[in-house]
Amino acid sequence: MEEMVHRDGVVVNPNLGDYYVPTSLDIPELKSIVVEYPGALGPYGAKAVGEPPIVLPAPAIVNAIDNATGVRLTEIPATPNRVLLALRRTSQPSK
Repeated sequence: MEEMVHRDGVVVNPNLGDYYVPTSLDIPELKSIVVEYPGALGPYGAKAVGEPPIVLPAPAIVNAIDNATGVRLTEIPATPNRVLLALRRTSQPSK
């Protein structure tokens, strides 16, 4: 959903007024599960909480699209328009 748009080497949505930031209405309902076991890697048993949900979804979605369609997207967000364009590129006969 988030995207920095560049034209001729210039960011055209450089501020939050022009930059789409998802809100709680843009995501499905989440259920938190507290795991009461200490982590082996963090100090005093601490575990990562914020980073995994931010980093992992985009590659998982792109891999799912590739698995379902055979088309590998190289840009995110994986918008319907980008998927359609990639499908059209792969379906065109090579010249």
